Amino acid sequence: MSAAQPPGDGAHQLLVVIDPVARRTDGESVRIAKDVLSAGSHAKICLPDGPEEFARALSRRGSRRPVVVGDDRALRRAVAQLHREREPAGSALSLIPVGTAAALELAHSLGVPMGAVAAARTALDGAARKLDLLVDDSDGVVLGALHIPALSALPGASAAHTGVTAVWDTCRNLVRTLVRPAPQTPAAPPPTHRLRVEADGVLLNGLDRPVESVTVTAQGGDGGLAEVVIRPPSADPVTAEAKAVTVSGADFRYRADIQVGGPVRTRTWTVRAGAWGLMLPVDEG
Repeated sequence: MSAAQPPGDGAHQLLVVIDPVARRTDGESVRIAKDVLSAGSHAKICLPDGPEEFARALSRRGSRRPVVVGDDRALRRAVAQLHREREPAGSALSLIPVGTAAALELAHSLGVPMGAVAAARTALDGAARKLDLLVDDSDGVVLGALHIPALSALPGASAAHTGVTAVWDTCRNLVRTLVRPAPQTPAAPPPTHRLRVEADGVLLNGLDRPVESVTVTAQGGDGGLAEVVIRPPSADPVTAEAKAVTVSGADFRYRADIQVGGPVRTRTWTVRAGAWGLMLPVDEG
């Protein structure tokens, strides 16, 4: 890991941690972000080579405010590190988004400006907004949404015909296809699985009722509650609000933001209200 102390005339004391993926993906945006941040602050620039150096740089930030240059994975990694230190709320984090659109969906949903210049200016002059955090019983974090989908089995391959008969059948089927349209195949039913879902100890779904998916989202605001949405097949979704959500059943996987976890048989997610801070543009309205 290399570190530099570029000159800066501003009062801000920043630690700028540039994710290695960002450097490979869009070096020009990284350079622009460095120039803007260095011009408006005393910025210490860190170039970690991997996740361990990334975490070490953040843990040694001292009184400097952390700025992460990277995508959603880098943002999650930073918040997870601050959570392990048990002080994410005390360090308002800034993100300069660098990556593909698919790798920045979380940042976009949180309101982070997508341009390097606008994001860097927000890191300097934005306002810290307190956000809720979902924390599971293995100390994993969810910044945006938790999704537990039903996984469908891969369809089995059908046996192939061989020899002359196969060639003849193929030609005959081709002629029939050209003469008249093939019959419509009925749509396969969506995959389901059986999960027990409890919200603050109240049973929302039992193992006897299959579901297509379960989604838990930290809502933010003053309530410190998560929104729970259970989607059963051929029925209206079941919704609730809760501080803690427990899901159990047969081995299941889940998607926490962009990170896939599991398989597990039970997991509890608890809302930590205002547990971390993110620098966002000042609302001029």
